[in-house]
Amino acid sequence: MPHTHRSFMPTDQAAADLRRRHKIANVLQSLLLLGGMVLLLALCGMILAGVEGVLWALLGGAVSLLFSPRLSPRMVLGMFGARRLTHAEAPVLFDALAAIARRAELPAVPELWYVASPALNAFAVGSRRRSAIAITDGLLRALSLRELAGVLAHEVSHVRNNDLTVMGLADTVTSLTRLMSVFGMALLILNLPLLMMRQEAIPWLLVLLLIAAPWIGVLLQLALSRTREFDADLDAAHLTGDPEGVASALARIERLQHSPWEGLRFPGRRRAQNIPSLLRTHPETEERVRRLMALRTPPPVLPGLDAHPLHARPHLAMPAAVRRPRYRIGGYWY
Repeated sequence: MPHTHRSFMPTDQAAADLRRRHKIANVLQSLLLLGGMVLLLALCGMILAGVEGVLWALLGGAVSLLFSPRLSPRMVLGMFGARRLTHAEAPVLFDALAAIARRAELPAVPELWYVASPALNAFAVGSRRRSAIAITDGLLRALSLRELAGVLAHEVSHVRNNDLTVMGLADTVTSLTRLMSVFGMALLILNLPLLMMRQEAIPWLLVLLLIAAPWIGVLLQLALSRTREFDADLDAAHLTGDPEGVASALARIERLQHSPWEGLRFPGRRRAQNIPSLLRTHPETEERVRRLMALRTPPPVLPGLDAHPLHARPHLAMPAAVRRPRYRIGGYWY
């Protein structure tokens, strides 16, 4: 029997206030990290050519962003061997995604794509006006409807928050910083004999900054990525009204990925718990779950899933994927 309709807004004022504080903290942290990356780029320009170097560095960043290639979602998804799902293959997922997109006030519902891989993964591509969400076969078969709604809401949040654009900006700034560092070190090496002949002091502090700048930029970019993940978790909890469902999805994915079979399925992949926290693109799952559980409210009726048992697996028309991983650039993948 279908559940009665209820509002998706949190009923607990304390949870709403906590969400607001988390949101403000995430936005401020993102601005500080992006500002730090731009400042690092400006410092490299200052070392190379003074004030003019700063202007040229900022101008180069603006031009790179303006003329950087814009890959269409279909092209990116084609690289992963994905195909577009039809409504008949997973109707309940389409209904849930449409309801979540409406709640997020996106101008268009993201396309839903399928990757025939036993891996546990989902990702979004595109912009607010034209986006797509890809989900692997392994994830579709491992999670319940409630958990899949949380995953879809997480990816919709990335689209709504323009995280793909923000991370593209961060990647451009980091690449320019790396380029200017290499250029500066090459100039120093070429001029080193002249400096020694004139017995001029070598500015070792500036040299050290040039050497460290690319690494600092990468660390700032990784920190920004983790912040955007926290923000997407928070927004996913708001879009579904079900922080516990989002937390359950994260915990289940973490548990399945660290099963004894992982080493056999992905022999070339490092386990996430062996990677230092500073070098992660995603925050630790335990911290993400802890933050979500602090927002816990009474279980709602999830958007688009009113008439379906939330703890059941979705009905899928396609057979289970059995493709084996192959070695590619960056490790094993399907």
